[in-house]
Amino acid sequence: MDGTIIDTEPIWQRSQVELTQRHGAEWTHEDGLSLVGSGLERSGEILRDKGVDMEVEEIVQWMTDYVMRELRSAELPWRPGARELIEELHDRGVPTALVTMSRRKMALVTAEALGDRGFRVVVAGDDVDRPKPYPDAYLAAAAALDVDPTACVAVEDSATGVAAAVASGAVTVAVEHIVPLADIAAGDVHLTTLEGVDVDRLAELTGPALAARAAHQPGGAAPSASSAHLEETTR
Repeated sequence: MDGTIIDTEPIWQRSQVELTQRHGAEWTHEDGLSLVGSGLERSGEILRDKGVDMEVEEIVQWMTDYVMRELRSAELPWRPGARELIEELHDRGVPTALVTMSRRKMALVTAEALGDRGFRVVVAGDDVDRPKPYPDAYLAAAAALDVDPTACVAVEDSATGVAAAVASGAVTVAVEHIVPLADIAAGDVHLTTLEGVDVDRLAELTGPALAARAAHQPGGAAPSASSAHLEETTR
């Protein structure tokens, strides 16, 4: 969600700056960049180690409330092409899930803004035991959609998120935003924006990797039902 669908990373970083200033702690732009894609508990631990005199859960709640207030005070800051792609996927019958390390109450702000043309499933950071880069959230999303993870396409904007998606077995599209991703080895497709990427283009970009995953499934090269569904609905 953060940085891939809506441009919340600058808001998260403002929350970190304000919180550390309140506690007289040192915080740099590089410190903020190091947290992109991290689970909130990990972010809370780092902020506490930097000198924020609060419990980790209090830090997480403070930052989440800060970001939610910012989001509710104005139009959601959609990333270029993201909303259009999500809505077209829905219109063409491709099941989608929102997988985020933000808390569920915040994830629902984005999910509800999409209305009936949004996600079938939301998996948030407080829904799983282990955060990204562990694959738990992506595996939970695939299970909730009743599809094999290897027949899924994951779109991520951070190295941590890409690692989680790759570990789940999903075909992974890395879209650069706040942090550079060109040098990371993981991921099947690298983009600099989702602008202009419609469903047909997404199928074109990810089709070879999806076919390769399907070929390695038990039973040989025949695509799984979910792979066939994606191919059918994107023609």
